Amino acid sequence: MIEIALAFLAGLLIGSFLNVCVFRLPRDLSVVTPARSFCPFCEETIAWYDNIPVLSYILLRAKCRRCGARIPLRYPAVELATAVAFAICVAYFGVTPAAMKYAIFSAVMITLIASDFEERILPDEFTIGGGVLGLILAWFVPMHGEFALFFVPYAWGPRWVSVGEAVIGACVSSGSIWLAGWLYEKFRHREGLGFGDVKMIFMIGAFLGLPAALLTLIGASLVGAIGGLLYIRLTDQDASTYELPFGSFLGVAALAVAVYGEVFLKLHPR
Repeated sequence: MIEIALAFLAGLLIGSFLNVCVFRLPRDLSVVTPARSFCPFCEETIAWYDNIPVLSYILLRAKCRRCGARIPLRYPAVELATAVAFAICVAYFGVTPAAMKYAIFSAVMITLIASDFEERILPDEFTIGGGVLGLILAWFVPMHGEFALFFVPYAWGPRWVSVGEAVIGACVSSGSIWLAGWLYEKFRHREGLGFGDVKMIFMIGAFLGLPAALLTLIGASLVGAIGGLLYIRLTDQDASTYELPFGSFLGVAALAVAVYGEVFLKLHPR
């Protein structure tokens, strides 16, 4: 239990940093300097006691102490989501490389969900950087080689097979979504899919492999179609011009696939 509690606390702290990334990266601001957070409205430095994850949001009643501007709900939501994700990873995998891998994956997904929903931007630091990290982690947390065994000799060992599986998952899934977007643009003469989404599914494939990445695409398409239509109706948006945050739906679907496929099914095999 103490490991889970520590993972939860670590998730709160990491979530606080992820909020910095969500705000600064789309604006081409450094996440290192200034080291202290600042209010985006009055630009005053936030004191440490007003920057405690979740707790400060509650004590301040979601308002800046200095200017009274409302603090977006995104801040405690990202912190809590990251904390819960870290706790789940440790609860199911223990203190292992697998827990670290899926904790990192969850943190990346949560950041991309928030960034795309809020700014319609998927930062390369998390899509491309996350994809490279997923390929590296495939060496330390081996995946089953359903497809890699057609190209990578089993004699090379399970780690190389795992890396091959990650490469196939990343390239085939991102290639398929790029092709779909290219065909849409050719026939409809307008962009239907941003290249950020292609890079994001590359990263998902690198972490989860091809079957999970394709399942993520299907799930995101269904959730995006239904959720997008509902949002457009409820907010009276123009369906012909509204930019759907498909990356956010990809992130939600990827987390669901990871929890169900990588955690639930492995713990409760038939």
